[in-house]
Amino acid sequence: MLSRSILTLAIGAAIISIGSCRKKEDTIAKVYVLDQNNSRVSGATVELIGEGSEGTVREPKTATTNEQGEATFNYNDIYQLGQCGVAIFKIKASLGGAVGHGIIKVEQEETTEETVFI
Repeated sequence: MLSRSILTLAIGAAIISIGSCRKKEDTIAKVYVLDQNNSRVSGATVELIGEGSEGTVREPKTATTNEQGEATFNYNDIYQLGQCGVAIFKIKASLGGAVGHGIIKVEQEETTEETVFI
């Protein structure tokens, strides 16, 4: 009977430890696009381009700014629990003939924000 109680306790502890695993938080990059009057620009195309010493690291991601001039990128596919490090992306924002550039350093499991002027 004692061994059955120990087995039950062990199974219960295993179930509790599985359920208490830490959930991965979102890794998000937000780029705000402003014009020369500091007004938010909706409808601008924003591209994030990751580059390493041997050229482009990943396919660039593209998004369009919403009414608040914000483009949002989700990088959950890049970061896994236990991994550390950041990614640095070049930003290219454009609308019509206006173009702006910047750099954003994306931290794992955080929302990182940057502003670009066009």
